[in-house]
Amino acid sequence: MAAEAFEIANGIRVGSGEPLLLIAGPCVIESREQTLQAAEQLAAITEKVGIPFIFKSSFDKANRTSIDSFRGPGLDTGLKILAEAREMHGVPVLTDIHSPDQAASVAEVADVLQIPAFLCRQTDLLLAAGNSGKTVNVKKGQFLSPWDVINIVAKIRSGGGQRVMITERGCSYGYSNLVVDFKSIPIIREAGVPAVFDATHSVQLPGGLGDRSGGLRHFVPTLARAAVAAGCDALFMEVHPDPDNAPCDGPNMWPLDLLEQLLLELNSLAETAREWR
Repeated sequence: MAAEAFEIANGIRVGSGEPLLLIAGPCVIESREQTLQAAEQLAAITEKVGIPFIFKSSFDKANRTSIDSFRGPGLDTGLKILAEAREMHGVPVLTDIHSPDQAASVAEVADVLQIPAFLCRQTDLLLAAGNSGKTVNVKKGQFLSPWDVINIVAKIRSGGGQRVMITERGCSYGYSNLVVDFKSIPIIREAGVPAVFDATHSVQLPGGLGDRSGGLRHFVPTLARAAVAAGCDALFMEVHPDPDNAPCDGPNMWPLDLLEQLLLELNSLAETAREWR
C-alpha cells in the first residue's frame, strides 16, 4: 500500500510521490536567541539544497534519564519562541506533547504534534492529538514491532486525525543500545501513512552514560542513507551548532555546519529512491 500523501502546511507535502521531507532542529529549546538562529540557518540551508523543511524543537523533554537533566523552558515560554520562529522564518513547526491537556494549546502554534516514543500507546494522548486537527507524528516506541503501528494509526483516526506520520527510531537491543530494522520503513508505509526515519535518535545509547544518554553520532550518515534508500518519506534529525556542549542529547545530534553536505547527498539519493517506492 502506498503511503498517503497530504499537505502539512505552507504547501509542504509528505507521502507517496512527494520529495524527501526534512524535520530538523535542536533537541530542546535552550534559549530564544539560539532557537531563532537555528531556524534561520536551517531554513537557508534547506532552501539552498532544495528540500522541504519543518523546524523542530521541544519546549519540555519530560523523559530525561536523570532528575537533574535539562528539560527546557516549559509550555508557555516555549510556545512563544516557536511561534516567533514560525512567523519570522516562514517555516512550519513541530513539537512534542506529553499529556492530552497540552494538545489544544500546542495546536494553536505547531503545525505538527509529535508523540514521544515512550508515550506512543497512550490512548487518551493519541485521541487528543487526533482531535487537534493538526498533523500527528508518532515516534514508534523502542519496544514495538513495525506492524504494531496500525493500532496507533487507528487510535489517532478514531479521534478525528487523518494526517498521520510514523517515525522509526530504532528498537531496544540489549542494554543501552538500539538497532534499526530497515524493513520497518516499507511495513509502516503499508499501513497507509508516511514513514519518517529518525537518523539521530537511532544512534542514541539510552542511559549509556549513567545519568544521561550517549550516542554514536558518526553513524548518522550511514543510517540516513540506508533509510532513504529503503524508501522513507521524511528524515528527522536533531541538529545543533555545538552538539558536544548541548545540555540534551548532544552525543547523537548532528553538527549544523555539516548538515548541508549531508543533505545534498541524501536528496540526490532520494530522487533515485522515489522510483523504487
